[in-house]
Amino acid sequence: MKLWLTALALAAALGSAHAQDFNWRKDAGTTITFLSSNHPWANSVLKYKDEFTKLTGITVKVDTYQEQQMRQRLMTVMNANSDEVDLFMSLPSREGAQFAKAGWYANLEPFITKDVSKDYDFGDFSKGLVAAETHGSLVSGIPLNIEGPVLYYRKDIFKKCGVTPPKSLDDLLSVAKKIKACDPSITPFVSRGLKGALPYTFSVFLHNMGGSYMTAQRKSDLCSAAGKAALTLYATLLRDYGPPGVVNYNFYQISSLYRDGKAAMAFESSNELKSVMEGGARLNDTGVMLLPPGPGGSHPTVIGWGISVSAHSKHKEAAWYFVQWATSPAMQARLALMGIAPPRASVANDPSYRKWIDAEPVRREWIDAIDQANATGTSEVGYPIVANIASRDYIGQAVDDLLLGQKPVQQACAEADRELDALIAKD
Repeated sequence: MKLWLTALALAAALGSAHAQDFNWRKDAGTTITFLSSNHPWANSVLKYKDEFTKLTGITVKVDTYQEQQMRQRLMTVMNANSDEVDLFMSLPSREGAQFAKAGWYANLEPFITKDVSKDYDFGDFSKGLVAAETHGSLVSGIPLNIEGPVLYYRKDIFKKCGVTPPKSLDDLLSVAKKIKACDPSITPFVSRGLKGALPYTFSVFLHNMGGSYMTAQRKSDLCSAAGKAALTLYATLLRDYGPPGVVNYNFYQISSLYRDGKAAMAFESSNELKSVMEGGARLNDTGVMLLPPGPGGSHPTVIGWGISVSAHSKHKEAAWYFVQWATSPAMQARLALMGIAPPRASVANDPSYRKWIDAEPVRREWIDAIDQANATGTSEVGYPIVANIASRDYIGQAVDDLLLGQKPVQQACAEADRELDALIAKD
């Protein structure tokens, strides 16, 4: 409770300081629309949007959808050059290059340099996340979090079944097999099976196997030995040790299954910590680790969401004020105490946050995994091309073809490689 009050006091103090040296009410009376994903960051920050309105006089209309539906809505609005949306959440590792090329992001660089409160400190953000948001002279968004896939596992089930945390990718398969034999009532392993979503988790398997998406000659490389091994292992884990209907699983279903005690291992985003710990049932029996290394070593995925202003918005200045408020040191300090890994160095090193981390062993393991991923990871999810979004569907289709037993691995990867080579050629 003291930590919570400390964060509130800090936020109030900074808000008061802002009012003295920065005109937060310059756009009072304006209404802006925020297109939001049903994401832990958004769900947390939007609890306080009335505070933003009180501070600025700006009303925030929020349209929230599940992630896939949010993206569909965003594409419709942007393709129509509509001003219906003023700001939105964006994943630069996924759509950054495409949206920048299409001219859909407002450039935030002028706001950062000329219209910012004294305490904002843009240099405090992770340099890697800022680089992901930078396209030439365009700054497309402000970092919201740091995340990557981690392995949540049930220490009590491991103990009951006489298994230890996997030390290699091969161990992962043998652990799942032993848990299935030990307790058939529980799902040994779950991760993403939904075609467009699974590259986020599959990419770690590919990189740890020693594979990459493209060759030096810019050809798709899913049919390499490492690529086929990664496809086979991922599909086998989901087919033989995953839940029924896993081909439709995204992070919502995975977090729910694990939180409800129905899965022994869940390979899902670190950002789902709050969700899987909700209710407290998993607080004392969960361990967190990175995916174990494979023949290619350990190459965790690390990415971050950003918040962006639409190039079509008629209220860019007001939208920027919301961005600035939502990504301020004070707000990110609040959200850090809710399990949103902060992209600001000052918040990550804040004594209140470190005390919160140290209060529970699972939080310590969680942040250790994130820190390792941040230090050694890669943001490559899908193909590093403008058509990254389309590339993910072909990767997912290859996995699902194996998962559903529709094609052998050579046919699945060869068909994907043909389609992906055509995408790469257009880049």
